[in-house]
Amino acid sequence: MVFERSAGILLHPTSLPGKFGIGDLGSEAYNFVNFLEAAGQRLWQTFPLGPTGYGDSPYQCFSAFAGNPLLISPEKLFEKGFLSSGNLQDIPGFNPHQIDFGQIINYKKNLLRKAFENFKKNNNETQSPFQEFCNANKEWLEDFSFFMAAKDFHNGQLWTTWNKVLVHRDIDALKRWKGNLSDDINYHKFIQFQFFSQWKELKAYANNKGIKIIGDMPIFIAYDSADMWAHKELFTVDNDGNLETVAGVPPDYFSETGQLWGNPLYRWKEMEKDDFLWWRQRFSQLLEMIDIIRIDHFRGFDAYWEIPGGAPNAIKGRWVKAPGEKLFNTVRKYLGEVPILAEDLGVITKEVVALRDKFNFPGMKILQFAFGKGMERKFLPHNFIKDCMVYTGSHDNDTTRAYFEKAKLENNDIYSHAQRYLNYYGEDMVGELIKAAYASVADLVVIPMQDILKLGGEARMNFPGKPGGNWTWRFTWDQVHHDLAKYYKELAALYERPPAPEDAVEIETEE
Repeated sequence: MVFERSAGILLHPTSLPGKFGIGDLGSEAYNFVNFLEAAGQRLWQTFPLGPTGYGDSPYQCFSAFAGNPLLISPEKLFEKGFLSSGNLQDIPGFNPHQIDFGQIINYKKNLLRKAFENFKKNNNETQSPFQEFCNANKEWLEDFSFFMAAKDFHNGQLWTTWNKVLVHRDIDALKRWKGNLSDDINYHKFIQFQFFSQWKELKAYANNKGIKIIGDMPIFIAYDSADMWAHKELFTVDNDGNLETVAGVPPDYFSETGQLWGNPLYRWKEMEKDDFLWWRQRFSQLLEMIDIIRIDHFRGFDAYWEIPGGAPNAIKGRWVKAPGEKLFNTVRKYLGEVPILAEDLGVITKEVVALRDKFNFPGMKILQFAFGKGMERKFLPHNFIKDCMVYTGSHDNDTTRAYFEKAKLENNDIYSHAQRYLNYYGEDMVGELIKAAYASVADLVVIPMQDILKLGGEARMNFPGKPGGNWTWRFTWDQVHHDLAKYYKELAALYERPPAPEDAVEIETEE
């Protein structure tokens, strides 16, 4: 698919400002959309929007279909009459720059429970849309809401430790448990109803301003998830849920021992039997939430790194072929041309490139990988093609300021190479790299908000392999210079993102 030349910002909603300890879908999200519009930006990229599990990572969610309850705005719940003004008093003194997930999860759950109790007392005016939502999403919502209710009952424990009749999904046992947990099941349905209502309102607001949402689709699902529990036959586990093989990547730039993700792999032959129904449902659901899908770890659709279950790291494994071409042909058959971007970083073979190009999926370029002895020449802007997406760095990189500060301190060849390439010897290397991205032939440019604000390593979002402390960064509006939106609007216009109308008047310059 061909994308219009445009620019945008990478910012997960959890990183938005606000007084409730974590960014949400309330007024500050709308303020950010207004900032994007004022800055001439046409794209807003987020991470996966699902309910986070292990390590609070948006790439390890309890569902591939559900939304994250932590993103629900208490202000919006108040506007709908589900919370009182008293419920929003005595807000803890949250850190405005960092998320304390342990503190915020308990605080938000308490508010959401109060909202649910008030919802149950409401009249049919709110009950009817809720039932419509439940009916429209029952294919995933029934399993998810039961899974979360059962997980709450078992104090958050991994589903394989539950009563064996639940692990094995015994039909009679499920009926009994659904009756016993009916109120908790309805609570989780209500929470999803609120998330999707708030998110769709925000998305419509952005779309009306000409801004499209890019959202992530992790290739693999979390082991501790409703999808895994409800569809064991589709994944590499036995009937008791024991992992036979798991996902990851071999040793690379980020880790000498590789990355052991621990996600179950797919039984592709089983999935092919119904024309990849689970995948088709997943694509359809995501396209209701966002405008453009960025597939994380795209190369796994050509071949994936298979690691034995229980392995201590990702060193020992093997590449296994995946039916990516069959899958995407099937998606196209049922859903038509789907707007997809491919995260094609890491060990990329000619077969991966061929799969990406066969379906015209733009790939990614990371400018932080372009300089020094270990550089990858394909990430230098003069080697770009139009059909690609360029970033200064991704969520797995340090901020660009920290990247250059470290290179300068270590006196390695990265900094000097970047200086020569950019023909810039001043102090604002971040700004120059962003200009290089904007000036490039790449159709799409997305810059992390940390780099827009030129922040240091304290604002890094994720460190691959680090077990905790990731995904906590937030910005505040006092970090945004009053001329910042104007600067980026002029930069977007200068480099024609989007392209100027054909009848635009050219600016004459004096010699």
